[in-house]
Amino acid sequence: MKKIGIVADSHSSISQELARELGIRVLPMPFYIDGKCYHEGVDLTRETFFQELAAGTKLSTSQASPEELFGIWDEALEEYEKILYMPISSGLSGSVNTAKVLAAEEKYAGRVLVVDNGRVSTPMHCTILDALQMIEKGWTAEQIRDTLEATRNDEVIYLAVNTLQYLKAGGRISGATAAVGTLLNIKPVLKLDTGVLRAWKNCRGINAAKKLMIETVKNDLATRFKKNYDSGRFYLMTATSATPEENAAWIEEVKAAFPGMDVLSDYLSLGVCCHSGPGALGIGVSAQPDF
Repeated sequence: MKKIGIVADSHSSISQELARELGIRVLPMPFYIDGKCYHEGVDLTRETFFQELAAGTKLSTSQASPEELFGIWDEALEEYEKILYMPISSGLSGSVNTAKVLAAEEKYAGRVLVVDNGRVSTPMHCTILDALQMIEKGWTAEQIRDTLEATRNDEVIYLAVNTLQYLKAGGRISGATAAVGTLLNIKPVLKLDTGVLRAWKNCRGINAAKKLMIETVKNDLATRFKKNYDSGRFYLMTATSATPEENAAWIEEVKAAFPGMDVLSDYLSLGVCCHSGPGALGIGVSAQPDF
């Protein structure tokens, strides 16, 4: 039996196909469309999700059920002595607290370690890559959990939203603000920092928003993440809810702005897309812990 395995949820932006390549398991998160339950990446594709979103269909997110959690944990524990379960940040969902309660049951106590490191989407993807390297280096599950939680603040992502409609629907801005913003072509830039998504700045047009985000990340690398930048121990990330063509163009724009740097790129998880809507463009940094 192998020592340590990793289980995440689909809020990590890791597809089932990529999960198999990485040797991890990803729990598909449930979504309700007109009251019927679907699961991300299983019977709910991105195309269908955005079609329903555009049609104004009633759509809501949900936590995984205890049965779904137990099922994937049991499967992983047949292969591993211990597993690290890495759900969406507690700042965005109650999934962490639910998982901790369930992991305290006798069957799972000491074998399922729930990690709350304030991540979602591509930053979570980065954390999983870090954890895999720690496992290869012989770290214990407890050491990995503690290190990831201790470095939970060492990341940031900026997200330019293409439409105000979904921020209004989620109660993050008022209807009047959305109406005026639409008339003035206002593109909000959100900041995702330690798993909390909040409004940051407003820009007139998407080009201004992209320029602001790129310049801000350059400044972050020169200041907040300077140590990691100097040592090369960081991830430059992009994450979008855009079309494949828009996504590819954004990646190339980021690569041109940061010549010679690798860029880890994902589509935003559908849970984040519920708030951002389609066409959102994100860029950020995740620092690697020392290991």
